[in-house]
Amino acid sequence: MLSAPQKSTIQAIVNVFETGRVRGDYGSVTLIQGDTGKLTYGRSQTTLMSGNLFKLVDRYCRAEGSDTGNQLRPYLEPLRGLDDRLDGDVFFQNLLRAAADDPVMRDVQDAFFDDAYWQPAADAADKHGITTALGVGTVYDGFVHGNWALIRSRTDQAIGTPAEAGEQAWVSAYVAKRREWLAGSSRPDLRQTVYRMDTFRGLIDHGLWDLQLPLVVRTLEVSEASLAAPPPNVYDGPAPRSRAIAVSAPLMRGRDVRLVQVLLTGPRFGERLVADAVFGQATAVAVQRLQTRLALPVTGRVDGPVFDALGI
Repeated sequence: MLSAPQKSTIQAIVNVFETGRVRGDYGSVTLIQGDTGKLTYGRSQTTLMSGNLFKLVDRYCRAEGSDTGNQLRPYLEPLRGLDDRLDGDVFFQNLLRAAADDPVMRDVQDAFFDDAYWQPAADAADKHGITTALGVGTVYDGFVHGNWALIRSRTDQAIGTPAEAGEQAWVSAYVAKRREWLAGSSRPDLRQTVYRMDTFRGLIDHGLWDLQLPLVVRTLEVSEASLAAPPPNVYDGPAPRSRAIAVSAPLMRGRDVRLVQVLLTGPRFGERLVADAVFGQATAVAVQRLQTRLALPVTGRVDGPVFDALGI
């Protein structure tokens, strides 16, 4: 039985692989050329074509108190139908980014990824006789990244089961087999992920089977402090219309900025912006186009008339 800190550490390692963040990036929207999963989203990067993105968004829309559920609900049928046109839908992708500002979405993601990846991985590890934190971490990574069963079978065929070969020898062989499989893939995006196995190889070589903290994973610190830190790139304020927004130094950031960006990319205005919650020059230019369209003073500043035009 793993401890709660060991589970958090395993998930943090895979978060780093998936989004480059120890806590995970709940609002991460990714499109990788050649990725058969198509549009991916969230802390553990669930994919459109697996059907899991539909399940995640559907669960969020059904959750009590979801801030962005009503805006996302019209997308449930395209998600259910695995409609890859969503890969090019800027407004939908920005709604996903904005949803991550909502604590309800973050809680839904944590529960969903536990159900979809963590518990099946923990059960598979237990069934196969893998009990160390590091060993369970390799299984969890296989469930999130894919093809755990294939590489498990190849490893069993090569050296026997963990009961026969010994768990540490088996996990070491599994990591080698998985790296070989990734490196030989016909897909460039998979070949580029051999670093995942190189990371596990480093932990094995240092004998860190219990994953005792602190650790360094791809130059990032995994520690009690980093695991307790707030999730990155999410904002709980300022409230909409509580301030005018303009390009400044330092750049203005916040949930109000993200809302402006989302609405600018909606069907009324059709701008192509990433709703990153940072008010930079690209967003200011989009505001200027809106002001020109509505015969407002062209300042690039979001104030009363622009808030009114956006319906904020």
